[in-house]
Amino acid sequence: MAMLFQTKINKIGAFASAFTEEKMLILFGDGAPEELKDYCLSIDVQPVEDSFKEGDELLVDGKSYKVTAVGDAVTNNLERLGHITLKFDGSQFAELPGTLYLEEKELPEVFVGDRIQIKR
Repeated sequence: MAMLFQTKINKIGAFASAFTEEKMLILFGDGAPEELKDYCLSIDVQPVEDSFKEGDELLVDGKSYKVTAVGDAVTNNLERLGHITLKFDGSQFAELPGTLYLEEKELPEVFVGDRIQIKR
């Protein structure tokens, strides 16, 4: 498998779990606006090796989730800002440009230091 992206969680905002019912986690690099930081998982901004596609695999601390749809802005936003939404609802169509859609599974429990990887 080729590694397309790799980072780690540096901080978990106080309200990052606010979107659990919507099956979402929000990633943002350390430069997140103050009003959003509490709702995000703060990550290191890292280069993206290739555009993401349906069928790629997202790993959160080793837990695997298949990519089902990719918003048009995901690759650019992740590489520039470290900012995308992970939506675990199995959508086959990318409704929002900054969202990476993943198979419908229970959201991963996340901790500071966990690795987030995307592989093909």
